Amino acid sequence: MFPVDMDGFDMTNRVVGKYALGICDRSGLTHKLKDLYPQVVDGKDSGLRVSRSMLDQDQPQNFLGEFPISDPQTLPFTRTDTNVVSQRRIDWNWNPVGDNNGLSALYGFSTQTSMQATGEVGSVTVLLS
Repeated sequence: MFPVDMDGFDMTNRVVGKYALGICDRSGLTHKLKDLYPQVVDGKDSGLRVSRSMLDQDQPQNFLGEFPISDPQTLPFTRTDTNVVSQRRIDWNWNPVGDNNGLSALYGFSTQTSMQATGEVGSVTVLLS
């Protein structure tokens, strides 16, 4: 360590000890260096030094899932499912437009042919005069 003179400066003209001042990186105000704190973002030091009034605490919700948590809970008065087969049956004809939706009597299209698409491939000739 360098010898310190009476004004608080060492031989290389650096301020040391209780006389050291620093500038808050957020507000630009001058504070004692010991009163400036590192700004932490996502658990890592961002390199900024800010005063206590400008310090943003790191959000605790950013660290969810970082630690394993086991929280098993059981429901009281549970029963097994009944009629599972009918609950899991998939009815693929879910009444789309044109199939068994009551419009066949009004417009005359049949059950399955209304949902079929038809297309043709051909050529077009354009004459410019």
